[in-house]
Amino acid sequence: MIRAINRDQTLLARPSRLATPKDAAVIQDLKDTLAANRAGCVGMAANMIGVSVRAIIVAMGPLNVPMVNPVITAKTGPYQTQEGCLSLLGERPTTRYETVTVHFLTEQFQPQTQTFTGFVAQIIQHEVDHCEGIVI
Repeated sequence: MIRAINRDQTLLARPSRLATPKDAAVIQDLKDTLAANRAGCVGMAANMIGVSVRAIIVAMGPLNVPMVNPVITAKTGPYQTQEGCLSLLGERPTTRYETVTVHFLTEQFQPQTQTFTGFVAQIIQHEVDHCEGIVI
């Protein structure tokens, strides 16, 4: 189901709880909502659709990849950038890292650890910040 974008900064600033298999509908809602907003959005966290659960989705080329309970376990190559967010107006400065290693579960709850670079790494960092309650 396509969900409305949450702009409530109180909810966005709250750390999300771990996702469980009972949250499968939230993962599907993330997929549907990102697809509907793909023209202006490259990633989304569950709290952006009003659900405080640790799940994100990231556009990787033509694929929208869900990540459940993502944790960044390593990061290298810090740089300064400006980011926007569908839940907020304007852009804000932030520090990101060129390369990140992420441990997460697939939407089938299978464990994965992968390393990402460049813009995909930046998207993941932004969405994991949402899970932590960090609003840039």
